[in-house]
Amino acid sequence: MSVWRDRPVLVTGATGLLGGWLVEMLWRLGTQVVCLVRDRVPQSRFVADGLRDLVVSVRGEVTDQATMERVLGEYEIRTVFHLAAQTIVGIADRNPVSTFETNIGGTWATLEACRRSPLVSEIVVASSDKAYGSQVRLPCTEDTPLQGSSPYDVSKSCADLIAHSYATSYGLPVCVTRCGNFFGGGDLNWSRLVPGAMRDLLAGRSPVIRSDGSLIRDYLYIEDGVSAYLRTAETLRKRPELAGRSFNFSLDSPLTVLEMLAHINSAVGVNIAPIVLGEVNREIPAQYLDSSAARRELGWKPMVGLDEGLRRTATWYRAHLVRAR
Repeated sequence: MSVWRDRPVLVTGATGLLGGWLVEMLWRLGTQVVCLVRDRVPQSRFVADGLRDLVVSVRGEVTDQATMERVLGEYEIRTVFHLAAQTIVGIADRNPVSTFETNIGGTWATLEACRRSPLVSEIVVASSDKAYGSQVRLPCTEDTPLQGSSPYDVSKSCADLIAHSYATSYGLPVCVTRCGNFFGGGDLNWSRLVPGAMRDLLAGRSPVIRSDGSLIRDYLYIEDGVSAYLRTAETLRKRPELAGRSFNFSLDSPLTVLEMLAHINSAVGVNIAPIVLGEVNREIPAQYLDSSAARRELGWKPMVGLDEGLRRTATWYRAHLVRAR
């Protein structure tokens, strides 16, 4: 806790799933948390759980470099967690320009502001396993080429390369995190597997699977994701030579959609067969990560894991859906 106590920290994307959990943990660790917030999202944990009342909130766009510089300067920020992004693949397919503007332009605006702010000593940029695109050789290591092809994947590939450029060209103390699919309480994007399936199962309905159920993915409980971000920043502070590096974070246990659904059923305590539509035909068949570098060099490992994480998630949704009625 002493590493973070009283440290001025900026979080972009605080209203997102990861942002809410990270802000709560930073507050508990005693940091001086500042959040850049574009929209008021009433259903986010940041608003609904009262986190915004515990921190400094600045209204603004992550693409506005002048605002970013003002925030970094006025609040004497030392650590930056850049999470702000458009994260929904379907929205990126329908509206690629806004996704590129936020995910790519927001990254360079943030990093350029950090470059011009002498107090910033470590930056963690949130990327994704999607930055690797479709690969023949799996699992993806940090040396796997970045070859996103869909708009969302490309936006993440580009953001990664921009972060690497700022580290190598300007010595900016930045690392990139690439995580598997996050799940946890607070995710209200019902099109995603875990929240959608849990809502259906808790209502006694069959969950609907848009694919044929054979897609293989990594999953990571959100509190394990938070620990990954904190550990990355802590290690970068002690070892500045890590600037420009990227790290994968996962459970190293990829699952098919149907296998993951079996774990979800067990966590909820029911066993209802899904409705399998088999309609998705543009998804990458298999995508998963090797997190051995993070475990070896950062000393990170998941402390909660899959099944306990799903049980905690089911408890959150059960309480949330009761309140929402």
